[in-house]
Amino acid sequence: MAIQRFEEMNVWQDARMLSKQIYKATKNKDFKRDFGLRDQIQRATVSVMSNIAEGYERDSNRECIRFLKYSKGSIGEVRSLLYVAFDQEYISMDEFAKLKSDAVNISTQIANFIKYLRKRLSSDK
Repeated sequence: MAIQRFEEMNVWQDARMLSKQIYKATKNKDFKRDFGLRDQIQRATVSVMSNIAEGYERDSNRECIRFLKYSKGSIGEVRSLLYVAFDQEYISMDEFAKLKSDAVNISTQIANFIKYLRKRLSSDK
């Protein structure tokens, strides 16, 4: 059965859950006081799910790929910022490992979705 709405996509659902986990982690006493890092990681994680949704709603594989690339860049930014949060001891090793693993999983899903759409584009020619 074909996906009818972006909310049905596993990658968007996973990005939503990561966003929820990031917001929870940034409520930590020390993390929430680091306004720059807190805001940047929150914006980046929201960007992941937002660009997946926007790309899907564009109704064009070429446009969807463009927005998925933005999303993939943002998930890389989240991963990088997680290292900063860990190095500053705002999150524990367990939190870092879980969040990073989730981010890598989302990155892989996005990359696979891009490959799928590129194949569809080349087969449509």
